[in-house]
Amino acid sequence: MSGTLDIKMLAALKPISAFGPARLRELLEYSHLETVAKGNDPFAQRGLHGQSVYLLQGELELEYQDGNRVLVRANSEWAKHPLGKRQPDIVGATALSDAQLLRIDDDVLDMIATWDQFSPRDGARPAVESGAVPDSPGSGARRWLSSGMFSPEYLKSGPLAHLPPANIGLLLERIEAVAVWANDIVIREGDEGDYYYMIESGSAQVTRQVGGVSMLLADLKAGDVFGEEALVSGSKRNATVTMKSGGVLLRLKRQDFFELMQEPLLHSLNYDSARQKVAQGAIWVDARHPSEYRYDKIPGSINIPLNDVRDAIGALDKNNTYIVYCQSGRRSSAAAFILAQAGYDVYVLEGGLWKAPRSQQEQYAGPGNR
Repeated sequence: MSGTLDIKMLAALKPISAFGPARLRELLEYSHLETVAKGNDPFAQRGLHGQSVYLLQGELELEYQDGNRVLVRANSEWAKHPLGKRQPDIVGATALSDAQLLRIDDDVLDMIATWDQFSPRDGARPAVESGAVPDSPGSGARRWLSSGMFSPEYLKSGPLAHLPPANIGLLLERIEAVAVWANDIVIREGDEGDYYYMIESGSAQVTRQVGGVSMLLADLKAGDVFGEEALVSGSKRNATVTMKSGGVLLRLKRQDFFELMQEPLLHSLNYDSARQKVAQGAIWVDARHPSEYRYDKIPGSINIPLNDVRDAIGALDKNNTYIVYCQSGRRSSAAAFILAQAGYDVYVLEGGLWKAPRSQQEQYAGPGNR
């Protein structure tokens, strides 16, 4: 029994047959073959939930919840569609011969189908700045869809994971590519925020002036993003980003960033609603400096200064809900956006501590006074 899968085999299946060649090649990476011996139930160990399962070789007898039994042969019209979709639940199955199944995660299949439909069949790629040669006609938004920044894996876990599909489609139309070289300064500390950036290729470093000395804050690689803090908080750039190597940056203008990314990712709650969330298990996060946190804070909160939020990603439990606050709501909005990009369930306290009753804040009484 053959164990090799190619795009011709995928192209014979529904709805996969509607995909373009680039999407089919991409889908190969997320397709898994499974061999089932004659007489075995292929779904006894691994069911159908969350999976699109196709019969590629052999014969299966399927038993449905309503009592009907159906014989499915490979290469039949029935086998071109995922087993068990839009039919009564399958409660049992038997391989009448050695069989081969193809399994694809439903989320991945739906995601690729969505992005494929956003991809036009004609048009030209947006030109890359700094003298790069534009793509040939016909590439259009498909250029971005073949980028690692828009791969199914990255779209499931990266900063675009929680955006509505329609917003992704608009991103493909509005995003710009910029060719950069080693030592290029992309954003400079103290400047106004103008763009949100994603690194398609290359590497960069983030530095900040502290006491007249340039301090290294972070190294960035392909797939990382930067520039959102100044846009969300409405403040000036708080660090400088310099390219360590040549590469390509994808950038989004300030207004497009607000419309397509900030609005769907950033959610706020007034104090009363936030307290209800906390009563149900949500956790307060104070995004201010430790000296501010020590002076006055919401009881039970944890202190993660805005500068340290990226380092907290991974350490914070994604099973929890977080409500971020600061003095006014500006820093907490930036912190919450960073966490939302990373997949956390997070809210911003509307208006910050300025809107929270003083009676609900824990005040610092000074050393020796407690």
